[in-house]
Amino acid sequence: MLWSEKLNWVVFYFVGILCVCSLITNVSGSIHEYKNEAFYPKSNAFFFHGGSEGLYASKLLHSPDASSSDKPLKGKSFIRFETVTFVRPKESASKQNEMQTITGMVEAIILEVKERERIGGSFLKTDLLCCTHNLSKEGSCSVGEVIIHVDPENPKWPRRIKAFFQGTNEETQISEEVEIERTGMYYLYFMYCDPQLKGTMIKGRTVWKNPDGYLPGKMAPLMTFYGLMSLAYLVLGLAWFLRFVQLWKDIIQLHYYITGVIALGMCEVAVWYFEYANFNSTGSRPMGITLWAVTFTSVKKTVSRLLLLAVSMGYGVVRPTLGGLTFKVIFLGLVYFVASEALEMFENLGNINDFSGKAKLFFVLPVTVLDVCFILWIFSSLSRTLEKLQMRRNLAKLELYRKFTNALAACVLLSIAWIGFEVISFIAIKNAMVLMKNEICWNMLTYTFI
Repeated sequence: MLWSEKLNWVVFYFVGILCVCSLITNVSGSIHEYKNEAFYPKSNAFFFHGGSEGLYASKLLHSPDASSSDKPLKGKSFIRFETVTFVRPKESASKQNEMQTITGMVEAIILEVKERERIGGSFLKTDLLCCTHNLSKEGSCSVGEVIIHVDPENPKWPRRIKAFFQGTNEETQISEEVEIERTGMYYLYFMYCDPQLKGTMIKGRTVWKNPDGYLPGKMAPLMTFYGLMSLAYLVLGLAWFLRFVQLWKDIIQLHYYITGVIALGMCEVAVWYFEYANFNSTGSRPMGITLWAVTFTSVKKTVSRLLLLAVSMGYGVVRPTLGGLTFKVIFLGLVYFVASEALEMFENLGNINDFSGKAKLFFVLPVTVLDVCFILWIFSSLSRTLEKLQMRRNLAKLELYRKFTNALAACVLLSIAWIGFEVISFIAIKNAMVLMKNEICWNMLTYTFI
């Protein structure tokens, strides 16, 4: 396949991504919306996953002079059901007695991740989720309800909220607010046990709020991180500008590229900080802001890697141009940009818990492979550049490139060690640490040459 044909395929793929994203008008965040979605059978129950987020405990659990009906206080953490409606099929409703008070029930169950084993009959040595007549004889559950093994240390949890269908009504609702008193990773399940309710749909939304805003627990450190990074880039940009002006007579083309990378970094962290601040205050992520932030990240990552590769080849120091390698370098950068943009969109567009790990792997693998390609090409180029400098006996530039090579090797080893640490520890703020590791490492490599 010719290079021009490969380029056309890359451009076509990227345009396709943008077209798909243009159909999204708003990016959901801590506001989880349900749009006439169906339950699916699981064991002897029907199940729907309503969301999962990390939540911190309320800083102020009770107000001494405010009733429970008042607006939530600042510092309060909660999960709020805003007119979550369950709609059963007309056929199911028509079979009921109009005078009967309760003709069906749906349960909302809130639990911490460590309490998952308390849902279902595992403690009764059964795989069933709903209580049967035989199990009810043991006094451990009630017929027609989801089996919950209550935590003896905290009898209110896992939290169960019931919604009852009355008479021949087709709809029932939950409008309630559950305050979070313990820090943890929380899941929300919707379940029903009555087979006659098969085909029931759910609509409405739930709002998940932390004490300081709507940012989920795993994303809360990112706003602080990007705020600090904004200040760091501001200091770096000012120092670079002063040095740039001071030595303007010795400026080469490479220095303009480095200036561009610093400018991109400043824009990236500023847009991300604004995006997270907006998310924290509103609970939703407008697609426009998120798309700009994602694109700035992808462009900066691509340009940083291309700059490192060009420097490793001796551009601006040993050779004035890249010669015949220019197109190959640009093509690799374009492919990396497309893969990185796709991964960033995948991670930041849509509900926070929308995508599974297997689906994410499809986007992570191309970026990982391309990063490996960059690293191998950079090291092989550095090796050839060092050989040329040794042959020419250019000791000053040779020493400069040796320091650059050592810094590069140290950052690669640091990345590998950090990945190993993540796999072993798997702590709640893993995503923030991964982002910090990737950005700091590549920034260190880019500016080491300065």
